[in-house]
Amino acid sequence: MTENRAVGRFSRALHNLLAVVCALLFYYFLPLEAVSFDRLSGVPALLAFVVGVAGLIWLARWRIRRYVRDPRATVGRINDVLLVVCVVVTFFALYYYVLELRAPGQFEGLHTRTDALYYTMVTLGTIGYGDVHAVGTAAKVATMVQVAFDLGVIGILIAISTSHIIQQLDEAQRNRPAGGAD
Repeated sequence: MTENRAVGRFSRALHNLLAVVCALLFYYFLPLEAVSFDRLSGVPALLAFVVGVAGLIWLARWRIRRYVRDPRATVGRINDVLLVVCVVVTFFALYYYVLELRAPGQFEGLHTRTDALYYTMVTLGTIGYGDVHAVGTAAKVATMVQVAFDLGVIGILIAISTSHIIQQLDEAQRNRPAGGAD
C-alpha cells in the first residue's frame, strides 16, 4: 500500500512538472513577433511551441479521464486546480506581453516575456513588489481580473484541503477501536 502511494505521488509530481515544462515551452516559443524561418532558425521555436501545446492537451485529457473515473479524489482535484493555474498563468502572461507589444505604455517595467511571466507570478502570489506595474486602463482591468481569479483559486484550494482533512479525521474516527483505547 505504501509503495502504491509513493508511485502515485511520483506520478502526480511528474505530471505537474510536465505541465509546467509544457506551459513554459508554449509561452516562450509562441511566435508572437514576426518569425523568420530562414535556415531553420524558426523551426526549433516552432517545434518547442508545438510540443508545449501538445503536452498541455495531453495532460488536460489525462486529468479529465482520471477525474471521471474517481471524482472524489482530493489529491486529483488539487492537481486539476494546479493545472488550471499553470495554464491560466501562461495565458495572463501572454496577454500582458502582447498588450505591452501592441499598446506600449500599459505597464511600467514590462519589456520581455520573462517580465510578463514575473508580473503574473508576483500578482498570483499577491506580493506586488512594484518594479513592474500596470499603468494603462487595459492593463489595470486585466490585472484585476487576474487577482479575482487568483482569489478564487486560493479559496478552492483551501476548500479542497479542508474537505480532505475532514475526510481523513472522519476516517480515523471510524477506524478507532471502541472504548477509546489508543
